Amino acid sequence: MASTVIPTSIPRGPITLAGHLHVPDGDEARRRAAIVLATPGSSVKEQIGATYARRLADRGFVALTFDPAFQGESGGEPRDLEDPAERVADLRWAVDRATRLPGVDPRRVGVLGICAGGGYAVRAAATDHRVRALGTVVASDIGQAFRAMAAATPGGVAGALDAAADRLLGPDGDARLPWLPDSPEEARAAGVTDVDLLQAVDYYRTDRGGHPRSTNRRHHRSDALILGFDAFSLVDQLLTQPVQVVVAEHGEGTGSRADGERLARLAPAAQDVLVVEGARHYEMYDRPGYVDQAVARLADFFDAHLG
Repeated sequence: MASTVIPTSIPRGPITLAGHLHVPDGDEARRRAAIVLATPGSSVKEQIGATYARRLADRGFVALTFDPAFQGESGGEPRDLEDPAERVADLRWAVDRATRLPGVDPRRVGVLGICAGGGYAVRAAATDHRVRALGTVVASDIGQAFRAMAAATPGGVAGALDAAADRLLGPDGDARLPWLPDSPEEARAAGVTDVDLLQAVDYYRTDRGGHPRSTNRRHHRSDALILGFDAFSLVDQLLTQPVQVVVAEHGEGTGSRADGERLARLAPAAQDVLVVEGARHYEMYDRPGYVDQAVARLADFFDAHLG
């Protein structure tokens, strides 16, 4: 089935989020199920979200991707802020938009979260039961990931929070930190050998997946907010909707396989975990053989649970 991409906007209080609707062609009178996509940290709607949304629209779903507040074409200041609480709020506003779309059945809305977006999607769906089904692909609890990195440093997590405070109080308090080296050449010059970090650079900082509005920067204010975030809090009590978890076989380097399997253990209505054999975390962003496996499972899951 072919689909069409339509620019759209999502009202979000005093600011507006910029989105894309991926709409199946034909049968305009039909009321369809909709999937709202939560994309990785630092990514914009034209990247990983578009890859999955296009395939879901080809399977008959209306799919909504959007730039987070403070990023991409969406409004909000300061720019490049990655605030987990705001990312979760974005999703609730996007669900508002999805339930009001012409041609969408408001009782047939699901969410798909990818990487850090998976953790944000978990938090949103746990308390917003307009979300009738939740899918995740290489979901990551970004707060836990940052705490683990900080714990490996001499100052630990408390030291990382102190350093974040010092940066905000200093002369460069409004500066931005890079998420990744800005190019494969920069990564090699820095002596980077970690395969997952190199694959992240290859996706985000080359023509493979890079986009001009994906800045590879996060505002200094972000780090303390991320360190205090827990994606899976109260999941065992609140996330009672059906959940489909998809992980990469080799997700140990990013922690996403462990996070996905932990989510599946905690969520009362989790389905069997799909382990995509041979895949690594960042290969699940765009490698057709791996993405197609994930979408096939997710489309069947959403078909079953969104009626």
